[in-house]
Amino acid sequence: MKALSKVTRSIKPAEVEKKWHLIDADGLVVGRVAVIIANLLRGKHKPSFTPHVDCGDHVVVINADKVRLTGNKRAQKTYYKHTGYPGGIKSVTAEKVLDGRFPERVLEKAVERMIPRGPLGRAQMRALHLYAGTEHPHAGNQPEVLDVASLNRKNKVGA
Repeated sequence: MKALSKVTRSIKPAEVEKKWHLIDADGLVVGRVAVIIANLLRGKHKPSFTPHVDCGDHVVVINADKVRLTGNKRAQKTYYKHTGYPGGIKSVTAEKVLDGRFPERVLEKAVERMIPRGPLGRAQMRALHLYAGTEHPHAGNQPEVLDVASLNRKNKVGA
């Protein structure tokens, strides 16, 4: 019988196997689904997780425009950006973003802020594919459908 090793093995970028996951975000709470997506993008669900290597999977999210915000966040949550000029701070509420041209940006920003900043985080964010409707062009990759609603119920205390 082989003895247990006391050495942690780091995976190399060439050894990474990336899978594809499909998530239907219809009616799901933004923060709860963003945590699951961020963990899949980083690869924290894998036993071979290595913090400094992009070992995460690709995630395709459909119905990203139908996510839910709890409480009064839809009207009160504000996203800020700065133009770079003095006095150039701009703000927009979550309601305007969800009713606007690119409603999937609410979920994109929630996930982006859970991913590390820097070159590794940008590479991991490129594996996120958000779509406002039910159609997506990644059917050829045969994404595995994830039931996020049951994952949320299972992780809640007392459920």
